[in-house]
Amino acid sequence: MVSNTEAFDRDRKQLVEGLRRQGILRSEAVIRAMLKVKREEYLPHEEREYAYVDSPLPIGLGRTISAPHMVSIMNEALELHSGLVVLEIGAGSGYHAATIAEIVAPEGATSKGHVYTIEIVPELARFAEENIARTGYGDRVTIMEGDGSVGYLEKAPYDRIIVTAAAPRVPEPLLEQLKNGGLMVIPVGSEHMFQTLLVVRKNEKGKIEIEDRGGCAFVPLTGKYGF
Repeated sequence: MVSNTEAFDRDRKQLVEGLRRQGILRSEAVIRAMLKVKREEYLPHEEREYAYVDSPLPIGLGRTISAPHMVSIMNEALELHSGLVVLEIGAGSGYHAATIAEIVAPEGATSKGHVYTIEIVPELARFAEENIARTGYGDRVTIMEGDGSVGYLEKAPYDRIIVTAAAPRVPEPLLEQLKNGGLMVIPVGSEHMFQTLLVVRKNEKGKIEIEDRGGCAFVPLTGKYGF
């Protein structure tokens, strides 16, 4: 009889292999992170059986955990590597932050980065914090409750910024908190599930360049610079 753990491990490998064959997963670092982080650990118990269905899933309070293909797309777009300091807007359940931490602060790395992630919904911030602590990422991921649309000035500037909710436009405070030479991945568009995924690069002189990576669908960003 196959245990739940074995079934989850099998399903995770199958999902990652499918994403690799589709060309969504390309870099070894992102592939390794997607294989290592257990999505089921970041879901409410009633949703765990669907952990490796490639779709968003509800995590309560009108929020969702992103589909694995979108997590993969965003992590590839971020051009992550060990040692980077990353700001995430929208912690959700903590899953996406954990996948980033596996890349920027892998176990045994001499140069360890860190992920700071902000969640505006208090109950979700607590849920994410519990998940991150239980799964062993508490030393690499810091979860804060607050308005992520204004960023987190205390630890700025950041090598990378990722926004996991759709904004009406790129928030100015996030541009200011992005390092020269850094990049941001953010969905921008309407409030009602039709947006464009943007890669925002800030060159060494501080000039902003924006690349359109195609359509996407996210819940709306709330807060001062959200909807």
